[in-house]
Amino acid sequence: MNIFVAKLSFDTRESTLQSTFEEFGAVDSVKIIMDKFTQRSKGFGFVEMPNDDEAQNAIDSLNDTELDGRTIVVKQSEPRERRDNNRRGGGGGGYDRRY
Repeated sequence: MNIFVAKLSFDTRESTLQSTFEEFGAVDSVKIIMDKFTQRSKGFGFVEMPNDDEAQNAIDSLNDTELDGRTIVVKQSEPRERRDNNRRGGGGGGYDRRY
């Protein structure tokens, strides 16, 4: 099961997150999402646990608990919504037809 963990302290490390979840069972992977420009944590991440019962127990036990001084949110990860490639926002920076 893929687990979403939010409201993480910017100081929380993947190793800390892994050891926290390993108290409930095997952990396949841990990933804290980092800002690509600042290389600072975005305050959320994902934990993959192979056993759904252990994962659900971890979710139930860890949601709304404190980790590294922050009250974290833990829930089952939902699939990302598919982005429509035909709808692109923004713009500007194109050429000006007047010239």
